[in-house]
Amino acid sequence: MRDIAVLTGPTAVGKTELSLALAEKINGEIISADSMQIYKEMDIGTAKASAAERKRIKHHLIDIIDPDEDYSVSSFQEDTDKAVKDIKKRGNFPLLVGGTHLYIKAVLEGFMLPDIEPDFDLRQDLEEMADKKGTEEVHSILAKKDPETAEKLHPNDIRRVIRAIEIFEQTGKTKSQFKKEQEKRPPRYSAYKFALIRSRKNLYQRINKRVDMMMDNDLIEEVKYLLNNYNLSDTAHQALGYKEIISHFNGEISLEDAVEQIKKRSRHFAKRQLTWLRKEKGLIVFDIENEARDIILEEMTAIIKGEKDYERQYKKRKQIDY
Repeated sequence: MRDIAVLTGPTAVGKTELSLALAEKINGEIISADSMQIYKEMDIGTAKASAAERKRIKHHLIDIIDPDEDYSVSSFQEDTDKAVKDIKKRGNFPLLVGGTHLYIKAVLEGFMLPDIEPDFDLRQDLEEMADKKGTEEVHSILAKKDPETAEKLHPNDIRRVIRAIEIFEQTGKTKSQFKKEQEKRPPRYSAYKFALIRSRKNLYQRINKRVDMMMDNDLIEEVKYLLNNYNLSDTAHQALGYKEIISHFNGEISLEDAVEQIKKRSRHFAKRQLTWLRKEKGLIVFDIENEARDIILEEMTAIIKGEKDYERQYKKRKQIDY
């Protein structure tokens, strides 16, 4: 038996429901691999498992810090290691569930980027440059220092562009150099890796519906409460759904435009997640739109319990087009 199982897939694909059923079948406990669900009070916009769902199956790494606190990938790696030990001590099986692929890779493969202190002066200078001269200007700086990383990042992904510049300025090494060093290291955990997919059309419809439900469930009031009670961290402030409502509160966009931007940004996020999935090795992919949920569940369970060979099932399914 491998050390851990991973269930991933794009936002709104249906991971939560299936993960609960899978955990029940394998005596599992769920570790959330979602960079926003770590925050307390940020419930509606992050689509957390409900209180009833968390009572049904024990969850880890949900609601662990306040929205005004910072949290790093290395912190997630450490916290997951503790959770895995805790779960196994009880004789249960750890199930890592979520769509933050950087978190998943950090747990399985290690995280080699340096744990450096934020350079707030540098960040402010680069953010001001982006505002005055455009994100392309900041991206061009990265292209000179770390062309390999710059090629992978869109100029509008300004937070990651600035972070890559910050890494180079503080260490003298590029982000891509750190990644190459990471790839030489053996995996930290052996894992069964599963992913759920749907057609783009169906997935985007589900995303749009989820956003409408968030609005019906008073996302506006949640954001209002957060702003009144916390000085949100940069990460929390930029969170999908929250950033757009904050822009609405600031008078920058109408509520209607904010909702449309949330939907659009969520669809783009899902597209990036699918791109990552296509590159990931050893991932068994299930089409939850066209395959019966019970059969998917049965196959995952059989693989984890050793009743079906993981490698054989991977070879059988890896040609699925998505």
